[in-house]
Amino acid sequence: METSYSEKIFGINGPVIYINGKTSFKMGEMVYVGEEKLVGEVIALSSEQTTIQVYEETSGLKPGELVYSTGSAIFVTLAPGILDNIFDGIERPLSSIAEQSGIFINRGVSVDSLDTQKKWDVHMTISEGQTIYGGTIVAEVPETSAIVHKSMLSPHIEGVVKSVAPDGKYTINDTIAVLELKNGLEYNVTLAQKWPIRVPRPISKRFPASKPLVTGQRILDTLFPIAKGGTAAVPGGFGTGKTMTQHQIAKWSDADIIVYIGCGERGNEMTQVLEDFSKLVDPKSGNPLMARTTLIANTSNMPVAAREASIYTGITLAEYYRDMGYHVAIMADSTSRWAEALRELSGRLEEMPAEEGFPAYLASRLSAFYERAGYVETLNGLPASVSIIGAVSPQGGDFSEPVTQNTKRFVRCFWGLDKSLAYARHFPAIHWLTSYSEYMNDLAPWYNKHVDSNFVSYRNQILAILNQESSLVEIVKLIGNDVLPDDQKLTLEIARVIRLGFLQQNAFHKDDTCVSLKKQLLMMEVILYLNTKAKALIALGMPMSILKEFDIFEKVISMKYDIPNDHLELFSNYKTYIDNFYEEVIKKNA
Repeated sequence: METSYSEKIFGINGPVIYINGKTSFKMGEMVYVGEEKLVGEVIALSSEQTTIQVYEETSGLKPGELVYSTGSAIFVTLAPGILDNIFDGIERPLSSIAEQSGIFINRGVSVDSLDTQKKWDVHMTISEGQTIYGGTIVAEVPETSAIVHKSMLSPHIEGVVKSVAPDGKYTINDTIAVLELKNGLEYNVTLAQKWPIRVPRPISKRFPASKPLVTGQRILDTLFPIAKGGTAAVPGGFGTGKTMTQHQIAKWSDADIIVYIGCGERGNEMTQVLEDFSKLVDPKSGNPLMARTTLIANTSNMPVAAREASIYTGITLAEYYRDMGYHVAIMADSTSRWAEALRELSGRLEEMPAEEGFPAYLASRLSAFYERAGYVETLNGLPASVSIIGAVSPQGGDFSEPVTQNTKRFVRCFWGLDKSLAYARHFPAIHWLTSYSEYMNDLAPWYNKHVDSNFVSYRNQILAILNQESSLVEIVKLIGNDVLPDDQKLTLEIARVIRLGFLQQNAFHKDDTCVSLKKQLLMMEVILYLNTKAKALIALGMPMSILKEFDIFEKVISMKYDIPNDHLELFSNYKTYIDNFYEEVIKKNA
């Protein structure tokens, strides 16, 4: 990028650089710092001082070195080549950096965000004389085996097509069409466009939540669903399964595209994510999962300023694919590390701290991030969505800390992970008493229409049994199990069946790792049918000890493994087993 103006560094405080006196820099402008041209951004301006945050390590910088202006805000390049790629926090591809500097990233590495030499097969979708607007799809490119990249005219541009290149092979910077703008000037259209990461991309209108993001995970789809275009938080202490929950959603959800942001995570964990994703096969299409995934790797040993930017880089890439008409899911792992980066930068800037040292604007930054989710109509009239699933890592698993509490204000889905469940090897370790979803009422009509009219009713009955179990467990702790009446003992037993047979899910079992909504419905139906029949036996005076002599409870728990996903008709056998159990108990105690 051309640099036209420079100033001298006056002071350096970690990733924060100061320039004394009045300057011509603009707020939010991207700058290059020092001889190595480190990437930075202007974050504060006054007549006495300019403050810049640097996205790379600043050790070795000296006062007196120059800071160069670029004239533009910090941006990402949007073009074919984003998918099946791994970037750092400011959209620099790690593979290109590795070629230049080896396995350790050197400072000041200057690489193109996307491959400018590769030629793509381009099919033009516009014609001469046509008037086109921002968001109009001008060309289609098969980006990967799974996704067709729809190159669009940059928002806020409108003109008449003067000439169109023939279909063929072009790089992302080649001119594929020429427009005549309203002011008579010509505008060259390429496959690439640039967009500032802190500015949401425009849309035509926003729709209310009405369709679920189906994940194949029973506790999510049935008890605490997230809508397409919705927001969810996955809070949990160390080792409770935040990352694994996000992996399962990334692999099995019905989103078209996945953007995974590893924000401040440990390097070894991030390496595992990168290696796992590159080996995974998309179970729906048979293509590699990376063919519809892009990863942003910003580990805990990378500079904190880049960690702060990585969230915005990820959401901008997601909005770009949303504008093509795709349903995109973002996994942000984790927003707590992002908030810690905000806290560190705020401390360096000597801002007044709020609760636990976090800056006073923590809540507004979180809300601005989650607000960029939504089910929308794009500028070209297509329905599309961005769903945000943010992991939260509260210190010591304390959900009362500021990041978790502020996140709860802005998300409508809260999947609270529980340490005791994780240590008991119950996965996903999402606790049914601390979690909630505000989308259930919005999604109920969809479930009634596309799954079954009983789906929501069954779900409410299952939750009611789990809540009854919670209060009974408190009594059992005080006075023991033996004093409970048989109907309450039955509630505890059915709750155990729900926990082990329905909520617990094995990610390594071919039939249990992902379960269709139809199978989830039939599983609930069988459990509730067993509850009804067992209640009838208790009402006839049969003690719970006799009912437990039969293996029907264990048989119902094992149905998740015993019934293949493509043979749901076998569920009818379970009602027969339960009827036989009912008759045998009656006969035995006649």
